Formats: sequence, C-alpha cells, structure tokens
Amino acid sequence: MEFYPPSLVRLIKHLSKLPGIGQKTATRLALHILRSSDEDAKALSESILEVKNKIRFCSKCFGLSEAGPCRICLNKNRDHTIVCVVEHPSDLAALEKSGAFKGVYHVLHGALSPMNGIGPDDLRIKELIERVKQGGIEEVALATNTNVEGESTASYLVQLLKGYPVRVTRIATGVPVGGDLKYLDEVTLRRAMERRESRFCRD
Repeated sequence: MEFYPPSLVRLIKHLSKLPGIGQKTATRLALHILRSSDEDAKALSESILEVKNKIRFCSKCFGLSEAGPCRICLNKNRDHTIVCVVEHPSDLAALEKSGAFKGVYHVLHGALSPMNGIGPDDLRIKELIERVKQGGIEEVALATNTNVEGESTASYLVQLLKGYPVRVTRIATGVPVGGDLKYLDEVTLRRAMERRESRFCRD
C-alpha cells in the first residue's frame, strides 16, 4: 500500500479492523469515502462519534439504549413475566425483527467459553439472577446460540435457575445446531420461539 498517501493508508488499516472486512474490502470502502462528497464524509464521521457518545447498555436488560431503560423494557404492552436470554444485542434485534417474541430480554454479552477465558463473571449472569430474585418473572426463555458455547451457557443457566420458581425453556426446533440467531431467517426464528421447550419447571 506504499503507493497510497499515508492518510488513506491509515483509513484502510482502521477499516480492515472491522469484523468481516479484509484489506481489499477496506481499500474499496476507503476509496469510496474518498470519492464521496464532503457532506457525506462528515455525516459518516459524525454518526460514528454519535454512536460512541450516546449508546449505552440498558440499565435493566443490557441491550442497547441511548438513555436509562430501553424502549422494550419501558413498553407496558410487552409481557414482562417472560424474559428471553440472548448472547448479543444483534440476537435481540433478530428476534424482534421476526416478531416472534412479545416479552422482554436479557442480554448476556457473550457465552461461556473456558477456552477463550470467558467465565460466568464475564457475562451478565448475576444480573439475570437478580432480576429473577426480584419476582414477577414466570418464564426464562433461553435463546443462546446452538453452538457448543451457547449450549453450555444454556445448561449452566438451567442449573442456576433450578432454585427459583420460574419455568425455564429453550429455543426449539428450526434452529440448526451450531447456528447463530442473527443469521437465521425470520420464519425460522419465529417457529423456534413459538415451539420453545421446557428445560426445567419448578412446581
């Protein structure tokens, strides 16, 4: 890349750090930005800074929000007795897009992965248990991914929740083993949520 000016090289290097963006794609994006109008380039840079400055984690579900509780947690029309546990905000967005779930969420921000040094304390598991302890929750629907890490996380949560008077369900058929929720189509997600299965039910 020595034939590009230093400022363009820096932009390419920054863009190539984004997930799924290799050097060739980063170069195309950088050249596109270069060809864009000053207004478009300024709008892009301002939107990036705005996201960094404004986006926070919801104080209740740990999804993405601009202030305090998110719009889903504040929505009185949602069923607050059912909490759907997902790994990432992108999984929450996928389920919302499918229209399959009308309860509220809890975002773990990852999954258990001892190989990568991710344990229970690295996730929002304690906060989930606290929500259950506070009462008012009748069902915890585990919608972690169906790969090894997601299944391990779901099994761990089942064991933790055994001591509480809640029904624990697991996202059901339609989700392929090893699949990530954010890559599934809306119909598959809707069917999986509608057919969720009990993992543990306390009498």
